[in-house]
Amino acid sequence: MKTTREILLAAKAAAPALAGASAERKNLALSRIAERLLSERENILSANEEDILASKDRLGPVMVDRLRLTPERIAGMAEGILDVVRLPDPVGEVLERTERPNGMVIEKTAVPLGVIAIIYESRPNVTSDAAALALKSGNAVILRGGKEAFRSNAAIVRAIHLGLEDALLPTELVGFVEDTDRKSARELMEAAGLVDLLIPRGGAGLIRSCVENAKVPCIQTGTGICHIYADASADREMALDIIENAKTSRPSVCNAEEVLLVHSAIAGEFLPKLRKRLVEEREERGLVPVELRLDARAAEVISGTPAGETDFDTEYLDYILAVGVVDSVDEAIAHIARHSTGHSDAILTRDESAAEKFTRLVDSAAVYVNVSTRFTDGGEFGLGCEMGISTQKLHARGPMGLRELNTYKYIVRGNGQTR
Repeated sequence: MKTTREILLAAKAAAPALAGASAERKNLALSRIAERLLSERENILSANEEDILASKDRLGPVMVDRLRLTPERIAGMAEGILDVVRLPDPVGEVLERTERPNGMVIEKTAVPLGVIAIIYESRPNVTSDAAALALKSGNAVILRGGKEAFRSNAAIVRAIHLGLEDALLPTELVGFVEDTDRKSARELMEAAGLVDLLIPRGGAGLIRSCVENAKVPCIQTGTGICHIYADASADREMALDIIENAKTSRPSVCNAEEVLLVHSAIAGEFLPKLRKRLVEEREERGLVPVELRLDARAAEVISGTPAGETDFDTEYLDYILAVGVVDSVDEAIAHIARHSTGHSDAILTRDESAAEKFTRLVDSAAVYVNVSTRFTDGGEFGLGCEMGISTQKLHARGPMGLRELNTYKYIVRGNGQTR
């Protein structure tokens, strides 16, 4: 087993081969990787089943679903790579061009970052998404997944390496850290001079550890305490549809709704309908009901679990929804400012002035009007797939696609100018 440092040095050495590769060469490699994912499907599924069997006693059903691969999900991973193939190559794009009075021409030009490291948990599809985006944007990538998905990730990386070999590119461009001990994660955080960007993708603990310990540039991603505010003028049926989708379509992901705020003017009518939709009707259909954790005002209208001190500050990643009642859009905005992680927040309203105020004052990476928060996703945003969802503000914000994996340099041309 190679050490983390050996993997980093090999990636650093291989990176120039990709930085100088044409768009056609990179697209060929990605196409071959997509083909290999499909041809290696049975091996990947077998490895994934081993991971699930080893983890099912430690993980709940929702997190097992996060880990699970199916033929359809592998096909989706391959299609996500092909979506990246169809996107324009960002490398070499002239972002700005200035001609100075002395005749100098200055071009601000997109270039790869170099070596990107990503530390992530559970979801094996991140392995192929991260590799595809890194390769297309001209970067080598170091993948360090969690132990619960180790076999799945290793099988996917094998398919990626076969695709790179098919395209005559070095397999070291996609490094895979086999050591899942915390020491290997710390080595990536401290690899100054070898890692140009570190992306943690997982729970709050992982992200906090990277931010506190990293000696390399680090982007905060993922933690999503996502809010939906149902305004007094909201279309009731549309609101129920959106809330149900945002909470239950896949509760284990970071863009799932965790908090619902309801305007007091409609709470008496709307909350009973909400409980019927998310609890009673789901039970009747044999689905997992949503546990409603209610503030004092919501509890006066419907039955549920009384909300505790931390319930409006928790990313549940489960069939749990904190519910509160507010008296205005301003109160909703203030609540979100106190409790949101800056990921995705939505307003459901037919009042244009309320929508305008909400979108202007809610300071999150994605702000929605009458749309489910579940759309905060690289594929849904037309980015092919994503490296993660940045909840910070410098360099990248929201779903990170190809452009966010490039930096830029200034190329200056002249004909003998001196200063």
